[in-house]
Amino acid sequence: MAKKTYDLLFKLLLIGDSGVGKTCLLFRFSDDAFNTTFISTIGIDFKIKTVELAGKKIKLQIWDTAGQERFHTITTSYYRGAMGIMLVYDITNARTFDNISKWLRNIDEHANEDVEKMILGNKCDMEDKRQISKEKGEVIGREHNIPFLETSAKANINVEKAFMDLAAAILKKTPGRDPQQLGGLDVHKTQDTGSRRCC
Repeated sequence: MAKKTYDLLFKLLLIGDSGVGKTCLLFRFSDDAFNTTFISTIGIDFKIKTVELAGKKIKLQIWDTAGQERFHTITTSYYRGAMGIMLVYDITNARTFDNISKWLRNIDEHANEDVEKMILGNKCDMEDKRQISKEKGEVIGREHNIPFLETSAKANINVEKAFMDLAAAILKKTPGRDPQQLGGLDVHKTQDTGSRRCC
C-alpha cells in the first residue's frame, strides 16, 4: 500500500458568479500560472496542492465550481463535504458583489454548519475599472463575521495568503484528530457520484 504523503486532507470549495476569476485564482495558487483564455468551468473541476502549516503536511483538495445557474444542482452537492468555502466576486462588476448574499444563503442551505468561509474581491489590479470599493467588501465581511481579502490572480496579490489563511482557520478547529475523520472519506464518496467534469 502506498505510504500517505500528508497528515490531513482539507476540502475547499470556490464559489461565486461566472467570470469572477475562480479558476484563475485556483491556477495561480496551484500552478503559479495565469491564463487569460480560460473557458467557463463546466460543472466542477478540482486541483490538489500540498502545503505545510504548523508542522503538518496538509493536502488541499480545491474544488472549482461553475457559476452559471444551470449547473447549480450539480455544484450544491459539493457544499456538503467542504471544510472551507471561498466566495469570490469581481470588484469591476457590481452585480457579482450584489449576488454575495445569494451565495451566502446557498452556503447556509447546503454546507456544514461549521464550515470556514472567506470572501474575496478579485481583480483588484484593475483599479481603473473598479465598481466596488474595498470598504464595501470589508463591511459585508464584518456583517457576516467572515474574513475578507482583495485578490488578483493576474498580479498575484493575496492569492497564497487567502488559501493559507483559510487552511489555517480549518486547522485551528481540527487539533490532533485522525486524518481519516477529516473529510478524507467524504471526498472519495463525492468523486464516485459522477465524473470530475460533469459535462
